[in-house]
Amino acid sequence: MEAALKRELGTSVLRPAGHSGGGCISHGESFHTDHGRLYVKSNARPEARRMFDGEMASLTAILQTHTVKAPKPMKVIDLPEGGALLVMEHLDMRGLNRHSEKLGSQLADLHLHNQKLGDRLKKDANTVGKGEEHSDIQFVEKFGFHTVTCCGYLPQVNEWQQDWVTFYARQRIQPQMDMIEKNSGDREARELWAKLQLKIPSLFGDMEIIPALLHGDLWGGNVAEDDSGPIIFDPAAFYGHSEYELAIAGMFGGFSGSFYSAYHSKIPKAPGFDKRLKLYQLFHYMNHWNHFGGGYRGSSINIMKNLVK
Repeated sequence: MEAALKRELGTSVLRPAGHSGGGCISHGESFHTDHGRLYVKSNARPEARRMFDGEMASLTAILQTHTVKAPKPMKVIDLPEGGALLVMEHLDMRGLNRHSEKLGSQLADLHLHNQKLGDRLKKDANTVGKGEEHSDIQFVEKFGFHTVTCCGYLPQVNEWQQDWVTFYARQRIQPQMDMIEKNSGDREARELWAKLQLKIPSLFGDMEIIPALLHGDLWGGNVAEDDSGPIIFDPAAFYGHSEYELAIAGMFGGFSGSFYSAYHSKIPKAPGFDKRLKLYQLFHYMNHWNHFGGGYRGSSINIMKNLVK
């Protein structure tokens, strides 16, 4: 790993900086280099390149909105022995605490960014020329993302769709159900999903959903802060419904009341929010079922049972 890093980064210095970490999927470590301190994530899986390419694209998209801080990605490197590395800037992060409210506000800004671009486009429709503020990122009118991203190590189907309900059913829940079917042939899950598919449109009524750039995996382990404010990392980004973001945030804790108050002061809860939140949590419970086994089956089944009532 060290030889590949030195070669690809063009650095003669590569010295561990004493900061290491990582979750259930990848390992991370900081290094002193000729370019300053860098943070390197490593993963030995054959699909690591796809996973890190998606994370790099996700971080880049989030940073282009200038709404919330995230580590700046630099490079994905293939390892000769298999697997890959993701190199990014090192940030001195600590647990989210005093900047929780600010994160709620900035997350709402991230979610509203695309909508504001759209509003500006309508306003400027009769204006000749293009302002500088348009140069970084373009308005997105569909749901999806320009590349594959991974929630954990499993790939997400991000093909562009005009309709959010179709996108969510076909490209989030269905692939998870297919994996469950393949791995366990769970008949109860299959039958409940057949019923729930028919019910999903009724959970949305006549809502207008404008695609929002999402972090995609915003649980308490993927947020932090430094002296300047909150930081989000390890994204699995795509353009989707802003409510989706709050599903996994609510599953494992780590977010204070001030976070939610600040968020909802900018994006108020729409009618039916709580039921849709359960629908969005279903994806994450099924994704955990497919990553970590049947311990998450009960939660997945219970959500489907409650939603088809």
